[in-house]
Amino acid sequence: MEQRAGVSKQDIREKIWDYLESQNLADFPRPVHHRIPNFKGSYLACQNIRELDAFARTQELKVDPDKPLEGARLLALQSKKTLLVPTPRLRTGLFNKIVPPPGATKDVLRKCATSQGVRDYSEPIGLDSHVHVDLVVVGSVAVSEKGWRIGKGEGYADLEYAMMVSMGAVCEGTPVVTIVHDCQVVDFPEALLGDHDLTVDYILTPTRVIATGCKRPKPKGIMWSQISCAMMSRIPVLRSLHHREQQAGKDVALQDKPGRLPEAARRPAAPGAALPEPVGCLPQDARGGELKRGLGAQRPHGSAGRPRSAGPSSPPGAWLRPGPSPACGAWQPGSK
Repeated sequence: MEQRAGVSKQDIREKIWDYLESQNLADFPRPVHHRIPNFKGSYLACQNIRELDAFARTQELKVDPDKPLEGARLLALQSKKTLLVPTPRLRTGLFNKIVPPPGATKDVLRKCATSQGVRDYSEPIGLDSHVHVDLVVVGSVAVSEKGWRIGKGEGYADLEYAMMVSMGAVCEGTPVVTIVHDCQVVDFPEALLGDHDLTVDYILTPTRVIATGCKRPKPKGIMWSQISCAMMSRIPVLRSLHHREQQAGKDVALQDKPGRLPEAARRPAAPGAALPEPVGCLPQDARGGELKRGLGAQRPHGSAGRPRSAGPSSPPGAWLRPGPSPACGAWQPGSK
């Protein structure tokens, strides 16, 4: 099926979200729009991580806090691996290390794997903790079999990975895994990706384990020229990394090219510290839209909303080139 011209990342997100909801494939929390969507069968998809040699060798892994990845967090804890979970929107640091109580039962481990458990059974990990992450697990809204990934549009997974590179926690060879429903595996143009976009090496669905063999380079660190002062003011750990790289003599000029950052934004902040007022015209409670813009993501020229020929309940593959059919009678992108 031929790729429709002018398709944007947001078109793809909307189509996936609409399809998951209209076909009742979505799971709590709903609606899944503007989220990394949870889906029925997410725990089954997470179980497939045990088939990866990379997981068997892993001692320390980072798993995002999204609901569909809860099963992966539980497996990590049950396998007695060190589990790191990013702090929400990076506002109080980069990672929390999940520390179950001594002699934790299966039920307690299940709670530790939830968002509430991340809050109740964790300790912050600072930049000086010498973290070495063996495996990265991220959520996605859409992903191609080539390993190209589209998130929910706020850019946090991309920024977290870039920050881990900057602090030496990951390297080019660190495997990246995503866990999605079969209908989220679609083909889309590589032209939609930017240099900051994170790619994946493995895709886990309820029916498949896909090794992407992706050759596209992953981010090699923070692209400071695409980071705004407003982002710096709201993310203390980003300011700390900026200070470190500046001290190391690296080019850390920001997108805004200010003559001088406000004192609060220039000073590295301790985790949990009160955040200063944002720089510029962005409000304090601004969410991820400008973060994604700061990371350099751009809507393709000429795209203007969702393609008219595909309604909310038609499969994403109705206007995206489908990949090979999944096994076990699962929905096939592009099938009628």
